[in-house]
Amino acid sequence: MRSSRTRALRARTGLAWAATLPLVAGALALGAPAADAAGHDGGRHTLQGTKPAWATRQADRGATSDSTDVTARVYLAGRDAKGLAAYARAVSDPHSASYGKYLSPDQVKARYGATHEQIAKVTDWLKSSGLKVTGTGSRYLTVKGDASAAERAFATDLHNYRKDGHTYHAPSATASAPGALSDAVLTVTGLDNAPRLARHHSTELPPPSDVFRNAGPFSSYFGSKTDKHLPSAYGAKASYAVKGYTGKELRAAYGAKKWTGKGVTVAITDAYASPTIAGDAQKYASRNGDARYRRGQLSQVLPADYSRIEECGAAGWYGEETLDVEALHAVAPDADVVYVGAASCNDDDLLDSLGKIVDGHLADIVSNSWGDIEANETPDVAAAYDQVFQQGAVQGIGFYFSSGDNGDEVANTGTKQVDTPANSAWVTAVGGTSLAVGKNRTYQWETGWGTQKAVLSKDGKDWTGFPGEFNGGAGGGTSKTVAQPFYQRGIVPDGLARANGGGAMRTVPDIAAVADPNTGFLVGQTQTLPGGKLGYDEYRIGGTSLAAPVIAGVQALAQQARHGVPIGFANPGIYQRYGTSAYHDVTDHPLGAGRDLAVVRVDYVNGIDGGKGTSTTLRSLGKDSSLHAGVGYDVVTGVGSPGAGYVSSYRP
Repeated sequence: MRSSRTRALRARTGLAWAATLPLVAGALALGAPAADAAGHDGGRHTLQGTKPAWATRQADRGATSDSTDVTARVYLAGRDAKGLAAYARAVSDPHSASYGKYLSPDQVKARYGATHEQIAKVTDWLKSSGLKVTGTGSRYLTVKGDASAAERAFATDLHNYRKDGHTYHAPSATASAPGALSDAVLTVTGLDNAPRLARHHSTELPPPSDVFRNAGPFSSYFGSKTDKHLPSAYGAKASYAVKGYTGKELRAAYGAKKWTGKGVTVAITDAYASPTIAGDAQKYASRNGDARYRRGQLSQVLPADYSRIEECGAAGWYGEETLDVEALHAVAPDADVVYVGAASCNDDDLLDSLGKIVDGHLADIVSNSWGDIEANETPDVAAAYDQVFQQGAVQGIGFYFSSGDNGDEVANTGTKQVDTPANSAWVTAVGGTSLAVGKNRTYQWETGWGTQKAVLSKDGKDWTGFPGEFNGGAGGGTSKTVAQPFYQRGIVPDGLARANGGGAMRTVPDIAAVADPNTGFLVGQTQTLPGGKLGYDEYRIGGTSLAAPVIAGVQALAQQARHGVPIGFANPGIYQRYGTSAYHDVTDHPLGAGRDLAVVRVDYVNGIDGGKGTSTTLRSLGKDSSLHAGVGYDVVTGVGSPGAGYVSSYRP
């Protein structure tokens, strides 16, 4: 069975485990076709974004065989798609009379869900075209059939196209549905099949990845250990990187005070599920001073089976789940945590996980550490994601997405762009910082996360190529596809919002927390040790995969501070607090103009032990590609990181 999507999803860890994974979408609403504002063209309702950008005339290799198998999802618009978006805004806006007047899942279904009549009409249309309806849910119908049936149903021809050295089929023109179904059909996904991924079904997952360990020496707190024999940088001796912050440092840095997240439930979504998470999380907590998990405090909602295990690098996702769970518990030790694993890293499966959270209202806060580049985003899937986000918003559920780990993405893709779904107007995009917590857990400063790397010369007298090449940083910038949402108006500078020319657009991120692996978090996980045995080990890690659950944890504290009343979609409130003591206004030069910062990092060459020696490097901080963290809103840290007054600002 072919994959229904084309994109590659990535987990946001500072280690490069979960390399390229598939998917995801952003924040586009379906636009009106050129024919008329109602979306009709010759009696048809056009489904924008269903012809991928790579399906060009130059790449066209002719018609797809009529007998080619096609598997697709037809997403349902529901009773009142415009009304859903309008109420999602109103219920989230502190200035609205409807603010905080959330609906239950049953109320959402009754007010905005697809009707039996809509489902019946869509089903009849698909069957009459020769497609087989293989599944019916509250949001979509799954269909199978040959290419000729798909062409009849969606009034488009499928052609073969060359892409990245391979041939895939895709619509040669934008797909459509009958005009009479314009209020019933939101979009369709799966009419293209790039990349061609085989679906594997299994109830077993591979063992954990090979062990990774950090080499010392380490600082016990930021700046505590330096080596006078190493060359200077920026006029001083740089200290060694910390071994890894734990909950005590993060809670002190972000103003946790007495709040613990008691009475709040936070969900985490990733692909697959670590088979050792319960034991690892409990062991990590006991070793590092976090509260032990209560019975039932950590739970999992998992699919019946898994697919695309090899293509998605399933074992790499174990570390992602482990980081998310342990970081969240470290910041909000009394919050309940429900992990909702997807059957694969395909966006259809991740959408299903998000849908489970919304339909069952499993949590008020949802942390997500995965995404893809905006160039891979298509409006069809984006519309499906935004529908889930809006349904969550009207229930008081907020979604938090990491902004990415490759800065402006130029070094990674050659094109300056933001990541998805962090670019959605309906989620909170979480950027990253480098964090200095000093002696006695005193917050010192943060820079925007962005590093340059220079290697110690063989004679040990200088840093080769100082300051070195870009080595990773928080994703951010200006969307090319998503218009500026209301909550960013008047706060995001026009020079950023209009950076691509034309109208004001969504800028990313919204808020930030520690992400730099060089000032990162200590995590504990069962891994595959040399010789093949499994064993628990701890190591330092970062990435905006860390920042997202940290912010989700801080939001749990804030929800507790407002007596358990859900914050819901947080962005309007986040921007309402802009410029107040709620935030650390993070800049790349917190010690003053011209005073650059760096740390020294030592790594095992083989990633495990000293058998092949070590490598000593200098990591310059606050060097995020073309992105800069400055005074006020910026495209590395958004409005800043939570300050001492952030959590208490939510008290009624």
